[in-house]
Amino acid sequence: MSIKPIFELVDETKRDLENLSIEQLKNEMAKRDDLLLIDIRELQENVDLGTIPGARHAPRGMLEFWADPASPYYRDYFAEDRRIVLFCAGGGRSALAAKALKDMGYPDVAHLAAGFNGWAKAGESVQETASASRWMRKPADRSANVPPKG
Repeated sequence: MSIKPIFELVDETKRDLENLSIEQLKNEMAKRDDLLLIDIRELQENVDLGTIPGARHAPRGMLEFWADPASPYYRDYFAEDRRIVLFCAGGGRSALAAKALKDMGYPDVAHLAAGFNGWAKAGESVQETASASRWMRKPADRSANVPPKG
């Protein structure tokens, strides 16, 4: 058995998804009241780089648990009748996550094909998140890498 390359899997997954451009997402953000924009990047990415304005953070590792109404981890902003658009850094993780939500039964799911990096590189607005986060990087302990004298 050979392992299928992940980017091949992502490309296959994208063929069955709605892959939004930055302009399409901006249009939806301006016109839709039911839009749930989900940032699935790791917390460190979200805090270090900010997010797309109005996005909620749901880390990829918890997405299905937060989206399942029967789960003790359920977040009530996930609703079956909402339009859900996911994004990650470059569009790979969000494609797999969008497929997972569709497989769970969410009917109106898409992802931002260019990801957050594409959004930011296009000069679009980025919401700073570090000041509202309880998570922070610890200062580097340089002494841990210094060999003992002697």
